[in-house]
Amino acid sequence: MTRIAVGSDVFRNSRRIGLYLANDGEMDPLPLLLRARAMRKRCYLPVLDTLGSNRLWFAPYRPGDALQTNRFGIPEPARGARGRVRAGALDLVLAPLVAFDHHGHRLGMGGGYYDRSLAFLRHRRVWRRPRLYGLAFEFQRVDRLHANTWDVALDGCFSDERRHVTRNTPPGRGRTR
Repeated sequence: MTRIAVGSDVFRNSRRIGLYLANDGEMDPLPLLLRARAMRKRCYLPVLDTLGSNRLWFAPYRPGDALQTNRFGIPEPARGARGRVRAGALDLVLAPLVAFDHHGHRLGMGGGYYDRSLAFLRHRRVWRRPRLYGLAFEFQRVDRLHANTWDVALDGCFSDERRHVTRNTPPGRGRTR
């Protein structure tokens, strides 16, 4: 997955990347985070909004930074509000998932945090930043997932075998595999 992602135009052209720390069997993006740091990219991890809006902020992260567990027991940067940014300030967000399909539909863990945090992307037609890619094992790809009106579609997915570009991706936005 790391070689596939790093070789893609979407990754090479991104300077600020949101990742996550693997939890509960998710694809582990740590090797990708380490490679991104070596390429002088800024890496961010999701942080739950403490005001209860069920949205994510993204905090700067370097390997070795202090972590604390959130209310779900998931580690996140312990910096608090210092340096946090909204998803719109990132170039690329790499999201965990349970399943995905070729239309860009993503099944997450059911909390809707990524959909709420990236909802603004559903209304953009030209400037779609950040790009949203899932990280998955190839066996997580399914023929079709049900999509709700609030779901934010993936631009693609990096699996352990290949890069999937979704049918959701407009022409000229990385349709090469």
